[in-house]
Amino acid sequence: DAALARGADILAEVLGFCMTSDAGDIVMPSAEGAARAIRGALEDARIAPEAVGYINAHGTGTAANDRTEATAIRTVFAEPPPVSSTKALHGHCIGATGAIELLACLLALREGVIAPTAGFTAPDPDCPLDVVPNTARAADVRVALSNAFAFGGLNAVLVLGR
Repeated sequence: DAALARGADILAEVLGFCMTSDAGDIVMPSAEGAARAIRGALEDARIAPEAVGYINAHGTGTAANDRTEATAIRTVFAEPPPVSSTKALHGHCIGATGAIELLACLLALREGVIAPTAGFTAPDPDCPLDVVPNTARAADVRVALSNAFAFGGLNAVLVLGR
């Protein structure tokens, strides 16, 4: 309401958010903790998983992270939406990564363009997701999720709406 009152251009609405902390291992991610964060963010947003049209994955390109994150996504979503990781485009900027990846979600919501997973060469059978390989994709995305997972089992998920 405050943004509308001052005439600001609304980029997206933060519909929900959740953070979890696994504290199980300093470097090995937990699918359970990531799934809890995804579920919690959807519950906070009062959004059913089926309403999500795009997920910007934490997607570090490591077997440990990508397989764990894929498991978490498949745990929450019976039919996962397109999922891409933009880190191959901008690198892993540590604490700034979540903010940069938010831009990919805004692109999907505002422009109808899902950023690709660049440098994709072959599917991993342990990551059975539509990863939008190598080429951006047009899509009518009304709700997007942004996953940010950190060392020590810190998981943060944003649900954004058009």
